Amino acid sequence: MSKITLGIIFGGASSEHDISCISAKGIIKNIDYEKYNIVLIGITKLGKWYIFNDNIDLLENDEWLKSPSLVPAFISPDSSVHGLITSQAEIIKLDVVFPVLHGKNGEDGTIQGLLQLAKIPFVGCDSTSSGVCMDKAFTNAVADAVGIEQAKWCSFTKYDYTKNPEQCIDYAIKKLSLPIFVKPANAGSSVGISKAQTAEELAAALDKAFKEDKKVVLEEFIDGAEIECAVLGNDEPIAAEVGQILAAAEFYDFDAKYNNPQSQTLIPALTPPEKREEVRTQAVKAYKALGCEGLSRVDFFVTKSDGRVLFNEINTIPGQTPISMYPKLFEAVGVPYRELIDKFISLALERKF
Repeated sequence: MSKITLGIIFGGASSEHDISCISAKGIIKNIDYEKYNIVLIGITKLGKWYIFNDNIDLLENDEWLKSPSLVPAFISPDSSVHGLITSQAEIIKLDVVFPVLHGKNGEDGTIQGLLQLAKIPFVGCDSTSSGVCMDKAFTNAVADAVGIEQAKWCSFTKYDYTKNPEQCIDYAIKKLSLPIFVKPANAGSSVGISKAQTAEELAAALDKAFKEDKKVVLEEFIDGAEIECAVLGNDEPIAAEVGQILAAAEFYDFDAKYNNPQSQTLIPALTPPEKREEVRTQAVKAYKALGCEGLSRVDFFVTKSDGRVLFNEINTIPGQTPISMYPKLFEAVGVPYRELIDKFISLALERKF
């Protein structure tokens, strides 16, 4: 059987560039080279594209940018090309692409739109679903529409907030009550998130979030366990085991997730079996409602007071680093990482654009 030519895209012009490189390294180290010809495509923080053909240990800390192997190249939107065009005008055909790009310009539908124009199958959600899932305000609106219970929330654009910040702050406090979580609408890995205890802190939190995005989402504080569920599939998605986050900080922000060794993940979660089953059911419901395909991680809270399962957010390109929850949740139900990667690619090849 001939090998599948797989393009793996990493890096990206995103605040999560470094995490993307570590995720890509995790995938490459676990992939079955008997099945795939791998073409590594790196995107710099400034948006330059290169083919990289060197030691994958160079991916961390952007050491790959010093490699003499780099060849400028880009994926053509012309579907007749069906792959990469190099700076020497060479064409490299790709059978399938795995965009291992977190955050903006990778998880928000942009790279997916390019691949759809090129008619190259790819791992993960399409451009529409990616965009909706990336924007937390759109995600929350869909969850409300299909009856998925979640925290109370509201959203402001930077334009509207700048016009009348006092009115926006008063509205948020009246609707949500303090404390309030403030998130950029379009940023992953808990970038730019703050917990505001007072009106003054809320103003500062909004300023911080608006540095990441032109729209923010505000949510009521939920006192509960942070629960994550991995979902896999196209038309008939399945949910894996359910895990729990024990954040080293007050909440699971970027630093607590990637830099603080005191943060822990528990698999399975400490919640009762029937509650974990409810999480799995709600995860698949959210996945379908949001049009997801391939894979996503769906996050919830389970409240301490009454055990309610509340939808939090969805991640369409979940991390694949050594500490990432998604692959561990499938390992917990008997799917080893190498087999999981094969499933990602098989699901991508099922779809036609």
